[in-house]
Amino acid sequence: MSFFGVECVRKKERELERKLRANDREYNLPFRYATNAIKTSKYNPFTFLPLNLFEQFQRIANAYFLFLLALQVIPQISSLSWFTTVVPLVLVLTVTAAKDATDDINRHRSDKQVNNRKVQVLIDRKLRSEKWMDVQVGDIIKLENNQFVTADLLLLSSSEPLNLVYIETAELDGETNLKVRQALTVTGDLGEDIEKLADFNGEVRCEPPNNRLDRFTGTLTYAGQKHPVDNGKILLRGCTLRNTEWCFGLVLFGGPETKLMQNCGKSTFKRTSIDRLMNVLVLCIFGFLAFMCTILAIGNCFWELNEGSQFTVFLPRQDENSPRFSAFLTFWSYVIILNTVVPISLYVSVEIIRLGNSFYIDWDRKMYYARNDTPAEARTTTLNEELGQIKYVFSDKTGTLTQNIMTFNKCSINGKSYGDVFDYTGQRLEITGHTETVDFSFNQLADPRFIFHDHALVEAVKLENPEVHAFFRLLALCHTVMAEEKTEGELFYLAQSPDEGALVTAARNFGFVFRSRTPDSVSIVEMGKQRSYELLAILDFNNVRKRMSVIVRSPEGKLSLYCKGADTIIYERLHQSCSQLMDVTTEHLNEFAGEGLRTLALAYKDLDEAYFNQWKQRHHEVSTALDDQEGKLDELYEEIEKDLLLLGATAIEDKLQDGVPQTIEQLSKADIKIWVLTGDKQETAENIGYSCNLLREEMNEVFVVSGNSPEDVRQELRNALTSMKPEEDSVLLPERTLGKGVKVIPDEVVNGDYGLVINGHSLAYALECSMELEFLRAACMCKAVICCRVTPLQKAQVVELVKKYKQAVTLAIGDGANDVSMIKAAHIGVGISGQEGMQAVLSSDYSFAQFRFLQRLLLVHGRWSYLRMCKFLRYFFYKNFTFTFVHFWYAFFCGFSAQTVYDEWFITLYNLVYTALPVLGMSLFDQDVNDAWSFQHPKLYVPGQLNLYFSKKAFFQCALHSGYSSLVLFFIPYAAMHDTVRDDGKDVADYQSFALLTQTCLLFAVTIQLGFEMSYWTAVNTFFVLGSLAMYFVVTFTMYSDGMFLMIPSAFPFIGTARNSLNQPNIWLTILLTAILCVLPVVTCRFLFIQLCPTINDKVMFKVRQAKATPPPPPRRTRIRRTSSRRSGYAFSHAQGYGDLVTSRRFLRRPALSRSSGVVHAGRTTTSFSPMGRSAGYSPTGRPQNTKVPDVEVTSLQMYRTIRDPAL
Repeated sequence: MSFFGVECVRKKERELERKLRANDREYNLPFRYATNAIKTSKYNPFTFLPLNLFEQFQRIANAYFLFLLALQVIPQISSLSWFTTVVPLVLVLTVTAAKDATDDINRHRSDKQVNNRKVQVLIDRKLRSEKWMDVQVGDIIKLENNQFVTADLLLLSSSEPLNLVYIETAELDGETNLKVRQALTVTGDLGEDIEKLADFNGEVRCEPPNNRLDRFTGTLTYAGQKHPVDNGKILLRGCTLRNTEWCFGLVLFGGPETKLMQNCGKSTFKRTSIDRLMNVLVLCIFGFLAFMCTILAIGNCFWELNEGSQFTVFLPRQDENSPRFSAFLTFWSYVIILNTVVPISLYVSVEIIRLGNSFYIDWDRKMYYARNDTPAEARTTTLNEELGQIKYVFSDKTGTLTQNIMTFNKCSINGKSYGDVFDYTGQRLEITGHTETVDFSFNQLADPRFIFHDHALVEAVKLENPEVHAFFRLLALCHTVMAEEKTEGELFYLAQSPDEGALVTAARNFGFVFRSRTPDSVSIVEMGKQRSYELLAILDFNNVRKRMSVIVRSPEGKLSLYCKGADTIIYERLHQSCSQLMDVTTEHLNEFAGEGLRTLALAYKDLDEAYFNQWKQRHHEVSTALDDQEGKLDELYEEIEKDLLLLGATAIEDKLQDGVPQTIEQLSKADIKIWVLTGDKQETAENIGYSCNLLREEMNEVFVVSGNSPEDVRQELRNALTSMKPEEDSVLLPERTLGKGVKVIPDEVVNGDYGLVINGHSLAYALECSMELEFLRAACMCKAVICCRVTPLQKAQVVELVKKYKQAVTLAIGDGANDVSMIKAAHIGVGISGQEGMQAVLSSDYSFAQFRFLQRLLLVHGRWSYLRMCKFLRYFFYKNFTFTFVHFWYAFFCGFSAQTVYDEWFITLYNLVYTALPVLGMSLFDQDVNDAWSFQHPKLYVPGQLNLYFSKKAFFQCALHSGYSSLVLFFIPYAAMHDTVRDDGKDVADYQSFALLTQTCLLFAVTIQLGFEMSYWTAVNTFFVLGSLAMYFVVTFTMYSDGMFLMIPSAFPFIGTARNSLNQPNIWLTILLTAILCVLPVVTCRFLFIQLCPTINDKVMFKVRQAKATPPPPPRRTRIRRTSSRRSGYAFSHAQGYGDLVTSRRFLRRPALSRSSGVVHAGRTTTSFSPMGRSAGYSPTGRPQNTKVPDVEVTSLQMYRTIRDPAL
């Protein structure tokens, strides 16, 4: 532990291999392995103050004001008291330190909560309850069901047969499907015998700590034997034990060395475009400040040479200072006086505004998702205004646009389509929540939550149609699902993918109930009869095969191969006799695809016993071969999976989230471009694109880039560019340089709407340096872009590409661990707390439960935050420049002596008291139009994308306006008081009276200007404005009173000035005149601009006034009708290798309960399976899904239009 409270490991040689011994802390101690305590906090009570101050003074503004404070303690150059800088600086440091302390206290609490969790550790031959933080490498610990895994463990034994454990890794990799781990046989024999476990002294040699989640290499040496250890025997910290009573594990890595902590990484510090612009402007202000001080110093030198020499008789120079040295001192004196051009309170106010606007997001009930009790959350307070400037949205598909809940909707069996409902005239009916559902009461094992509407399919099952029975028999046998039945009749499935769960549940309800499995058998109930099939082989799924098969022997001894997979793959392997059936099924598949459904083809073949025995022998030989095992297995699979007979096809719906089409339409109207980056296959992603209104049939063309070589991809991109802009040479890329040689690709206008779909392998070529600009140019010309089969790294690369070459703000939104890299890469990351764990949310800047809330986040909260921040900055710079420039003009009348034009107390309180609350009120409550009008007119969002509200141009306009106002504020009071007397004939043209008049005029002028800036007056705003003016007069009369002067004469020299000056009519007339002259140009310019060239804001606000501020009627949510013949291939979501586990005798549950023919309905909500909707819905997290079924448009095969694929 270092002094600064940052946990670190002592300097030692880089660990190349980890060596440890079980149950031997003395042996492991010299290696100095990390303990299991984690530390994410930055400070402790002793280091907080020095560390925090050190960090704060690394900010240029704080260091600048500390430098000013140092100048102010030098008497020769300071004309201001030290408290004018100390008070604001201390306030800023205190507020920031309090915020940092609060954040760190929360981190301490989180660390403490995790570190103090209890786990049973085997110490001195007894199980003791210990804190997580006290667990050490080499300890043996016991975990129980539903417990978090404490550290990275080598699994030793478990309660399950064959020493299996089931884990959920949602917090680690976003996957909610259960995974299986198995202990070595040699350690599995230890069981839960404490004596045997305490005597276990195995030694482990393994890889050093790293962040690879999918790999592990090591060996266990025990009883003189070496045993290999791979990833299948490791439990990682962050996982949760499921459906396993207990297990024992040996700690390999603890705390910061676990793979979970190694993967945390450091998020890049995100800054808004306004922050970056502010840095540039502050540097410009520093330069301008130096310029003004130089002019005044030169003026002082000339004044000392010409005029000052005449005063030396009365006021001798100290230490015989020369005019040049006097000018040098004057330069630094004016640096102090004019420092308010960069007010320190600016930074405090910005933080308060951002914090307030973040609370609005947290408190927004319209972004609260009641079903999951999930509110919207602003996880950062520094990026709010950037939400109003988004140009590109990068979105995941599954779980973000869709619900990741699969429902069995339709199927085609032997050339007949099922799933639609027709009336007596043969017209297809729209399925609604009131449509009659199928009665499954004939099947006592049916899941009551499964809903289907087409009675014809049930009738076909009851009539024992052989093709229909074979169809559902295939679905009940060809899968890797595990069934669990802890009590009689309560059956639920543990599926590796939601698709599998939906298909097996569909078969279950139609009378073919998968009941249980062993490594060599599958038991199903066929129409009430128990049957057991011998499982001879599983031909596993992988991304190349895109299919899986099982070979089974029926109770009658018949050998069959059942296969399911992507329709294009299955069609290539069908027997020629299926050609006619294939044509009809293809027509059905096109219809299913037109509705955005995920399709799957089913086929089978009967096998000859002799041929299969010979094939199985070769399969065994290849399985034990060391060279090219995978390739040889694929050849064997190809050999047997041919001449198949087609049974039909299934159609599964990955339901869109509520409001997705409407949200995308609104964002498109706001000129926000949406790119979908998904790991799903092209056909599925493309059809979901049409379903959610991202791609439209009305588009001029949708380009498909699917080249398999760099030359093909380049040509396809150039063809797309030529089609969109035929008059230009597509090779020539318009560009300009933006700092450090980075080329910026400007936006190009094309006639028409276009879309772009690109595959993952083509994207890999398109992202190469030689082609990335062509890809970016083509993609940015399109209204919508879909990237399919992309890896998490490619998602981040696409985001980085747009950030690098486009002057635009990007937002990435996703719900899974595979979206984390994209979320971190974008300017703003949004996490959806959905079906794929919380990893995306934990890495995000903002989070909520539904994609549809994105339009409110951007079009309302984002736009308001940007508008408020820009108004705040414009006004803040105006009021402070005006305040400071008056000093500049006064210098020419005070002999460049660095005398202040205002009272010192006014200088101190101007930004902290007199003008702080009114501008904060505007920045927290102002809105040009309400949220309803913001949705009614999405184009209101466009000015933010173009930086129209605050830019360098707007800044210099503020500076010019301030220069004019400062001239008015100085010379009007100066002229009004010149040679003027009071009513009683006494002189009022003294310095203190002039200072009071000038500062009063200034305060009225900037307050009236604030009133013109505000569009939305509330009681709070009004109170702040009037209250601040009242506070000024209260403080002024108090400070200038006799009592204060008598208490501290040196601090309150303006005795009686307020009551002597402010009772004169000409003073108030001067205040009125200066206020009118200051705001007159603003009123004139705004009137002319509104009349001659009104902005979109002006037009909408005029409509609002016409409507007398009544909210517009809510926009009609038009139903999106999908008509297309595009084909959707089934997006198989298996992981390779699961089939091998099923058949390897390592995947065996407890013996199932004895069964009888009569079983009660299974209606239990489980942790892994929740059908919903109008068909089987499989949810990997198992939350109850009692959603209302959305309306489905009536579709007909004749309604679909053929679309020519542009890639052909």
